[in-house]
Amino acid sequence: MRAALFDRYGPPEVLYEGVVPEPTVAPGHVLVRVHAASVNGGERWGRSGELKLLLGRRFPKRVGIDFAGEVVSGPGFAPGAHVWGGLPRGRFGSAAEYVAVHPRQLALSPAGLDLVRAAALPGVGTTAITALRDKARLRPGERLLVRGASGGVGSVAVQLGKAYGAHVTALTGKSTFDFVRELGADEVVDYRADPAELGRYDVVLDAYGGTPGAYRRLLAPGGRMVAIAFRSAADVGYLLASAVFGPRRARFFSGNPKSELFADLTALVESGAIRPVVDTVHPLADIAEAHRALEAGGVRGKHVIRVIGGTG
Repeated sequence: MRAALFDRYGPPEVLYEGVVPEPTVAPGHVLVRVHAASVNGGERWGRSGELKLLLGRRFPKRVGIDFAGEVVSGPGFAPGAHVWGGLPRGRFGSAAEYVAVHPRQLALSPAGLDLVRAAALPGVGTTAITALRDKARLRPGERLLVRGASGGVGSVAVQLGKAYGAHVTALTGKSTFDFVRELGADEVVDYRADPAELGRYDVVLDAYGGTPGAYRRLLAPGGRMVAIAFRSAADVGYLLASAVFGPRRARFFSGNPKSELFADLTALVESGAIRPVVDTVHPLADIAEAHRALEAGGVRGKHVIRVIGGTG
């Protein structure tokens, strides 16, 4: 089967479309024909070699952690059912024609939603739900600041914050002001603004990373900060400490969503609370270009890899 691969660590140019054996389907698992997968920021750490101590030097390696497709066989779903989901934590390879996963990694995708567009949501959507609902416990009427509001997680968090009844302030580049307003942001501020001039917030969602202390200081008494992006080991150390000490604690997590969370995401899409936001659809053969585009910045939503048919 066709899959996105790389034979050495390095820049986006190491990625290519190659051929690997179809997955072996373990008993009790589901074989899914993948229509599309998304490009996630964490994948570049693996591809570039920053995680080589964890990933090792055995090649070729794969990319892709979430997907949308149709069931070929397996328990819990009818053949042909449209599903979305993600690979278990630490496993890559959804940018391929087939994946084999346990049913707990899947849920039915939203009715009527094209599977290519659907692929923009499983990873970032479940991350936004976990961050705002489960970690921050965002409540109606609270003030929410979303840093990195035009990106994958940020674009969902703006929509979800409004669905939860919050007053949403979006930090983003000037070229995406109108875009995040269309997503529902009440206020839009240039991401280069001095944090000290931004006011106070009940919840800060940092989907950009860097200088976490400056944004933690924006929290009102009882405020909560959830960080899902990091720029350095120092950032991680600061957040580890602030998760334990101080009245305004930071929270962060490593995503590993299961079927219940994917089902929650499906319900939110079907209710109209959130929608997928696709920057660009790339064919599988252009996997390197998709990674280059993500690293160049200025993303509006998600870059999606179309696996079945089409050229984007």
